[in-house]
Amino acid sequence: MNMHTESEVPSHHHDQPSLAPNLQDIAKTISFTGWITVWVQLVLLIVSGLALLFTATDRDFAQQQNTDLGVGIFWGVCGIVVLLFSVYWNFGYTRLGKRLANPNLTLHPSKGETVRAMRLGIMVSLVGILISILGAGATVGLLVGKSKSVSQPPGVAITDPYRIIRAMDVFVEVANINSIAAHFVSTVDSLWLLEKVHHY
Repeated sequence: MNMHTESEVPSHHHDQPSLAPNLQDIAKTISFTGWITVWVQLVLLIVSGLALLFTATDRDFAQQQNTDLGVGIFWGVCGIVVLLFSVYWNFGYTRLGKRLANPNLTLHPSKGETVRAMRLGIMVSLVGILISILGAGATVGLLVGKSKSVSQPPGVAITDPYRIIRAMDVFVEVANINSIAAHFVSTVDSLWLLEKVHHY
Protein backbone atom coordinates (compact mmCIF):
# COMPACT_ATOMS: atom_id res chain seq x y z
CA MET A 1 0.00 0.00 0.00
CA ASN A 2 1.47 3.39 -0.87
CA MET A 3 0.72 4.63 2.63
CA HIS A 4 3.88 3.24 4.13
CA THR A 5 6.78 5.44 2.98
CA GLU A 6 8.16 5.50 6.51
CA SER A 7 7.63 1.79 7.10
CA GLU A 8 10.84 0.65 5.42
CA VAL A 9 13.02 -0.49 8.30
CA PRO A 10 16.32 -2.23 7.57
CA SER A 11 16.24 -5.95 8.20
CA HIS A 12 19.12 -8.06 9.40
CA HIS A 13 18.46 -10.53 6.57
CA HIS A 14 19.69 -9.56 3.10
CA ASP A 15 18.75 -5.89 3.75
CA GLN A 16 15.10 -6.69 3.02
CA PRO A 17 12.66 -4.02 4.25
CA SER A 18 10.32 -5.11 7.04
CA LEU A 19 6.74 -4.04 7.53
CA ALA A 20 5.69 -1.51 10.12
CA PRO A 21 3.66 -3.13 12.92
CA ASN A 22 0.53 -1.13 12.04
CA LEU A 23 0.75 -2.26 8.40
CA GLN A 24 1.15 -5.87 9.55
CA ASP A 25 -1.94 -5.48 11.74
CA ILE A 26 -4.13 -4.07 8.97
CA ALA A 27 -2.93 -6.77 6.54
CA LYS A 28 -3.89 -9.49 9.04
CA THR A 29 -7.20 -7.77 9.78
CA ILE A 30 -8.19 -7.54 6.11
CA SER A 31 -7.26 -11.17 5.45
CA PHE A 32 -8.88 -12.54 8.62
CA THR A 33 -12.19 -10.68 8.29
CA GLY A 34 -12.26 -11.56 4.59
CA TRP A 35 -12.10 -15.27 5.43
CA ILE A 36 -14.73 -14.95 8.19
CA THR A 37 -17.11 -13.15 5.83
CA VAL A 38 -16.55 -15.67 3.03
CA TRP A 39 -17.39 -18.64 5.26
CA VAL A 40 -20.44 -16.99 6.82
CA GLN A 41 -21.71 -16.05 3.38
CA LEU A 42 -21.10 -19.56 2.03
CA VAL A 43 -23.16 -21.12 4.82
CA LEU A 44 -26.05 -18.70 4.24
CA LEU A 45 -25.70 -19.16 0.47
CA ILE A 46 -26.06 -22.93 0.81
CA VAL A 47 -29.15 -22.54 2.99
CA SER A 48 -30.73 -20.12 0.51
CA GLY A 49 -29.86 -22.28 -2.46
CA LEU A 50 -31.26 -25.43 -0.89
CA ALA A 51 -34.48 -23.64 0.10
CA LEU A 52 -35.04 -22.45 -3.47
CA LEU A 53 -34.08 -25.87 -4.84
CA PHE A 54 -36.68 -27.57 -2.64
CA THR A 55 -39.28 -25.10 -3.87
CA ALA A 56 -38.39 -25.49 -7.55
CA THR A 57 -38.47 -29.29 -7.34
CA ASP A 58 -41.78 -29.40 -5.46
CA ARG A 59 -44.34 -31.28 -7.52
CA ASP A 60 -46.96 -28.61 -6.83
CA PHE A 61 -44.74 -25.73 -7.94
CA ALA A 62 -45.78 -25.90 -11.61
CA GLN A 63 -49.42 -25.73 -10.55
CA GLN A 64 -48.94 -22.70 -8.26
CA GLN A 65 -51.45 -20.07 -9.32
CA ASN A 66 -50.18 -17.17 -7.18
CA THR A 67 -47.66 -15.04 -9.04
CA ASP A 68 -46.22 -13.68 -5.76
CA LEU A 69 -44.36 -16.94 -5.20
CA GLY A 70 -42.83 -16.77 -8.68
CA VAL A 71 -41.77 -13.17 -8.06
CA GLY A 72 -40.22 -14.17 -4.72
CA ILE A 73 -38.31 -17.00 -6.38
CA PHE A 74 -37.10 -14.73 -9.19
CA TRP A 75 -35.70 -12.13 -6.79
CA GLY A 76 -34.36 -14.91 -4.59
CA VAL A 77 -32.35 -16.34 -7.49
CA CYS A 78 -31.12 -12.84 -8.41
CA GLY A 79 -30.06 -12.29 -4.79
CA ILE A 80 -28.09 -15.54 -4.84
CA VAL A 81 -26.35 -14.57 -8.09
CA VAL A 82 -25.27 -11.27 -6.52
CA LEU A 83 -24.27 -13.17 -3.38
CA LEU A 84 -21.99 -15.43 -5.42
CA PHE A 85 -20.19 -12.36 -6.73
CA SER A 86 -20.03 -10.94 -3.21
CA VAL A 87 -18.40 -14.15 -1.94
CA TYR A 88 -15.85 -13.91 -4.75
CA TRP A 89 -15.20 -10.25 -3.92
CA ASN A 90 -14.74 -10.93 -0.21
CA PHE A 91 -12.34 -13.74 -1.07
CA GLY A 92 -10.40 -11.01 -2.88
CA TYR A 93 -9.96 -9.29 0.49
CA THR A 94 -7.95 -12.29 1.68
CA ARG A 95 -5.66 -11.90 -1.34
CA LEU A 96 -5.46 -8.16 -0.66
CA GLY A 97 -4.36 -8.82 2.90
CA LYS A 98 -1.75 -11.30 1.68
CA ARG A 99 -0.33 -8.72 -0.73
CA LEU A 100 -0.12 -6.16 2.06
CA ALA A 101 1.73 -8.64 4.25
CA ASN A 102 4.38 -9.20 1.58
CA PRO A 103 7.79 -7.81 2.66
CA ASN A 104 8.30 -6.56 -0.91
CA LEU A 105 6.65 -3.13 -0.69
CA THR A 106 6.54 -2.74 -4.47
CA LEU A 107 3.92 -5.51 -4.64
CA HIS A 108 1.56 -3.74 -2.24
CA PRO A 109 -1.74 -2.33 -3.54
CA SER A 110 -2.10 1.42 -3.25
CA LYS A 111 -4.39 2.97 -0.67
CA GLY A 112 -6.64 4.17 -3.49
CA GLU A 113 -6.91 0.65 -4.92
CA THR A 114 -7.74 -0.76 -1.51
CA VAL A 115 -10.43 1.86 -0.84
CA ARG A 116 -12.00 1.32 -4.28
CA ALA A 117 -12.17 -2.45 -3.71
CA MET A 118 -13.99 -1.99 -0.42
CA ARG A 119 -16.36 0.64 -1.79
CA LEU A 120 -17.32 -1.70 -4.62
CA GLY A 121 -17.86 -4.47 -2.09
CA ILE A 122 -20.25 -2.21 -0.17
CA MET A 123 -22.20 -1.30 -3.31
CA VAL A 124 -22.52 -4.94 -4.39
CA SER A 125 -23.81 -5.91 -0.95
CA LEU A 126 -26.33 -3.06 -0.86
CA VAL A 127 -27.67 -4.09 -4.28
CA GLY A 128 -27.95 -7.66 -2.99
CA ILE A 129 -29.85 -6.49 0.10
CA LEU A 130 -32.28 -4.50 -2.07
CA ILE A 131 -32.92 -7.43 -4.41
CA SER A 132 -33.46 -9.85 -1.53
CA ILE A 133 -35.80 -7.42 0.22
CA LEU A 134 -37.92 -7.26 -2.95
CA GLY A 135 -38.11 -11.06 -2.96
CA ALA A 136 -38.90 -11.22 0.75
CA GLY A 137 -41.59 -8.54 0.35
CA ALA A 138 -43.31 -10.41 -2.46
CA THR A 139 -43.29 -13.63 -0.45
CA VAL A 140 -44.59 -11.89 2.69
CA GLY A 141 -47.49 -10.56 0.61
CA LEU A 142 -48.26 -14.13 -0.44
CA LEU A 143 -48.09 -15.44 3.13
CA VAL A 144 -50.30 -12.64 4.47
CA GLY A 145 -52.88 -13.30 1.76
CA LYS A 146 -52.94 -17.00 2.56
CA SER A 147 -53.06 -16.39 6.31
CA LYS A 148 -56.45 -14.70 5.83
CA SER A 149 -57.75 -17.92 4.33
CA VAL A 150 -56.34 -19.95 7.20
CA SER A 151 -58.08 -17.69 9.74
CA GLN A 152 -61.57 -18.53 8.46
CA PRO A 153 -64.27 -19.10 11.11
CA PRO A 154 -64.54 -22.64 12.46
CA GLY A 155 -66.53 -24.93 10.23
CA VAL A 156 -65.73 -23.06 7.01
CA ALA A 157 -63.84 -25.38 4.69
CA ILE A 158 -61.06 -24.17 2.40
CA THR A 159 -61.70 -25.76 -0.98
CA ASP A 160 -58.74 -24.18 -2.81
CA PRO A 161 -55.50 -25.93 -1.74
CA TYR A 162 -53.42 -23.04 -3.12
CA ARG A 163 -54.89 -20.74 -0.48
CA ILE A 164 -53.18 -22.74 2.25
CA ILE A 165 -49.68 -21.80 3.43
CA ARG A 166 -47.35 -24.58 2.31
CA ALA A 167 -43.73 -25.44 3.03
CA MET A 168 -42.64 -24.18 -0.39
CA ASP A 169 -43.99 -20.72 0.43
CA VAL A 170 -41.94 -20.59 3.61
CA PHE A 171 -38.82 -21.92 1.87
CA VAL A 172 -38.81 -18.94 -0.51
CA GLU A 173 -38.99 -16.55 2.44
CA VAL A 174 -36.18 -18.43 4.19
CA ALA A 175 -34.02 -18.11 1.06
CA ASN A 176 -34.54 -14.36 0.80
CA ILE A 177 -34.01 -13.71 4.51
CA ASN A 178 -30.73 -15.66 4.47
CA SER A 179 -29.58 -13.69 1.42
CA ILE A 180 -30.33 -10.44 3.23
CA ALA A 181 -28.29 -11.65 6.21
CA ALA A 182 -25.35 -12.69 4.00
CA HIS A 183 -25.26 -9.35 2.20
CA PHE A 184 -25.58 -7.50 5.52
CA VAL A 185 -22.53 -9.33 6.91
CA SER A 186 -20.55 -8.35 3.81
CA THR A 187 -21.66 -4.71 4.09
CA VAL A 188 -20.61 -4.47 7.73
CA ASP A 189 -17.24 -6.10 6.97
CA SER A 190 -16.48 -3.76 4.06
CA LEU A 191 -17.57 -0.65 6.00
CA TRP A 192 -15.43 -1.61 8.98
CA LEU A 193 -12.36 -2.34 6.84
CA LEU A 194 -12.86 0.91 4.92
CA GLU A 195 -12.86 2.80 8.20
CA LYS A 196 -9.67 1.02 9.30
CA VAL A 197 -7.90 1.87 6.01
CA HIS A 198 -8.99 5.52 6.14
CA HIS A 199 -7.46 5.88 9.61
CA TYR A 200 -4.20 4.18 8.61
